[in-house]
Amino acid sequence: MIILDSVTKSYRVKDVEKRILDDVSFEFPAGQNIAIMGHNGAGKSTLMRMVAGIELPTAGIIRRDEKVSWPLGFASGFNGLMTGTENVRFVARIYGEDSDQVLDHVKAFAELGKSIDLPIETYSSGMKARLAFGLSLAIDFDCYLIDEITAVGDRRFKERSSAALNDKIKNARVLMISHAEKTIRDYCQMGVLLYGAQLYYYDSVNALIKDYRRFC
Repeated sequence: MIILDSVTKSYRVKDVEKRILDDVSFEFPAGQNIAIMGHNGAGKSTLMRMVAGIELPTAGIIRRDEKVSWPLGFASGFNGLMTGTENVRFVARIYGEDSDQVLDHVKAFAELGKSIDLPIETYSSGMKARLAFGLSLAIDFDCYLIDEITAVGDRRFKERSSAALNDKIKNARVLMISHAEKTIRDYCQMGVLLYGAQLYYYDSVNALIKDYRRFC
């Protein structure tokens, strides 16, 4: 279960405050695939980073009693001076996983060849995304966070990635951000609309999409 307890999140840019969440208390139902929708700039990705623990709220607490991934394809957490191998081993240890097994999986899946032993700062954005996606799928989570992207790379790699993700979520669930209504319907049973710094829950994806079209 993932619970937001009186959570506020805001940024200040050039003396202008942007509020993403305003004293929100919300519980994401356990065991359900949940869509997160909202207009561009509403703060959906910020919300997902907070759920992952990558970013902290301005006020309030986020509680988790399940093992939650970082957003799939999220590569900003890598240390650019460390090699791909070093980053993978570091993340594996944080999650209490066998670093050799995780590394073997990432090598086979991401298909970076000898580049995995080069510093991340030498990688293209596509290479970083492949490494991040492969690492996400190398560790078993209870809840996978998906921010728009479900696969990266060429057609063959996208097909492999989609198949691997679908296999993972047979025994897990997803929280998914997407503007693609078909993708939302394919993956999710219910949803949340982020609007006006508040979260609104829908037990029907069709009802969520209807209000998304209306307000966003």
